[in-house]
Amino acid sequence: MRSVIAAGHELTAQAAEMVLREGGNAFDAIVAAHFAACAAEPVLTSLGGGGFLLARPAGARPMVFDFFVQTPRHKRPPESLDLQPVALDFGTAKQIFHIGQGAIATPGSVKGMFEIHRRLCSMPMRELCVPAVEYAREGVRMNALSAYIAGIVHPIYTATKAARAIFGGSGPDGRLAEGDMIRQAEMADTLDALAIEGEDLFYRGEIAKLIARDCELHGGQIKREDLERYEVVLREPLVVRYRDATVMTNPPPSSGGILIAFALELLEHSDPGSYSFGSVEHLRWLAEAMALTGQARVDTLRTDGYLDAERLLDPKYLNFYRRQIKGRASVSRGTTHISVIDAVGNAASLSVSNGEGCGAIVPGTGIMLNNMLGEDDLSPHGLHGWPVGSRMSSMMSPSLVLRPDELIATGSGGSNRIRTAILQVLVNLIDFRMDVETAVCSPRIHLEDDRLSIEGGHDIERLKPLLTDFPEHKIWPALNLFFGGAHTVGHAGRDAQGAGDPRRGGVSRVFA
Repeated sequence: MRSVIAAGHELTAQAAEMVLREGGNAFDAIVAAHFAACAAEPVLTSLGGGGFLLARPAGARPMVFDFFVQTPRHKRPPESLDLQPVALDFGTAKQIFHIGQGAIATPGSVKGMFEIHRRLCSMPMRELCVPAVEYAREGVRMNALSAYIAGIVHPIYTATKAARAIFGGSGPDGRLAEGDMIRQAEMADTLDALAIEGEDLFYRGEIAKLIARDCELHGGQIKREDLERYEVVLREPLVVRYRDATVMTNPPPSSGGILIAFALELLEHSDPGSYSFGSVEHLRWLAEAMALTGQARVDTLRTDGYLDAERLLDPKYLNFYRRQIKGRASVSRGTTHISVIDAVGNAASLSVSNGEGCGAIVPGTGIMLNNMLGEDDLSPHGLHGWPVGSRMSSMMSPSLVLRPDELIATGSGGSNRIRTAILQVLVNLIDFRMDVETAVCSPRIHLEDDRLSIEGGHDIERLKPLLTDFPEHKIWPALNLFFGGAHTVGHAGRDAQGAGDPRRGGVSRVFA
């Protein structure tokens, strides 16, 4: 059997491969890859963010490690917060985010990596940090995609003097440009220290002291208590049966997995066998499921900001929405994902995020903390309406697919588009029987707020009846990172397949 990796950057995948070739397992590889991504993909993930791992040790029960961010235990008066609006230009639209110390939620990434290491890894943490330390200290050269993304978030990553010192580039207005080198010597030292001293350095030691002091002085809300009391939560994955496959995904309180499960339950009782991929019938079928999932998301949102999972998957509730599909004519941010399956069948699906970043660097550490409290998508009741001391919800949905003699790990970045990207990869794999690469690289659609986005690669002339059904639509000229980045790997018998999503610079590696 061979090992297979898919990730969003060549160096992230390289770190995972190095560890596997040195005798590590899939979980060693995923930890090393995450640390490497902090250096290689710094505007997509960070030691100051959070995420989820869906882990399936070979021959053992799967588990979800929830190390997503937590709201502070105490709120600061709004007038004393450092919470600054910033407009990011995505080319087709501008969107307002909020940054500054007041936007920081309690980070979980460091504790998550150490909890994964304790429970599932086989190699010393110091060895797993080696690739990341090397990348951070020697520098990572910006590729075209990284430079493009950095250009979008430029106002955040140059918002403070400390951030400009790391992320300033040679382009106009100090923007990072393709070919620029990012060196993060302080972060290399931080990783070295964490590998030696452990997570307490971040949650109880000197780094915790620096974070709390900076927040107290500059309008933040994180205190020592928030860091000291942060815990990784182990959860049972959400499991749904779809056709001949068992799909495992991220459970509540996060929302992405439950919405994917809802959509699959809707589609389960329809028959796409007569559709051809990319046909009007196929895309209308998907679009209607997306529309109803979006409506159900609104209908089942509780006052605490979480979805009512019990109601959402109640058979009577599902039947109500299924009837709406059957009655119609049949003629949803800065995130990265890593998937690994090793040669003995251990599977790891990891999604991590730093939001857009808060714009400030923790003094002396090289770490930019998250801005999750400044994310409208994560704050349905307003920027100041979150409940204290609670896990924030997320669209991130690391997932596994099990079929007889087949195991697939997938997930995606892409904010609200995460759930629709993963849904389409699953449908491609299960309903259309595509191989992993074809399932990932086939063009997608996304429906949100009655606006249908259609990715390049579809036959638009053929789809005119669909465009009539959805008069508010946008046709993209090519594959685009807007539609997610579903880095996916699979084992089928003795065959291994991997696909790094080209929309987000993905790479895959298969090796003995």
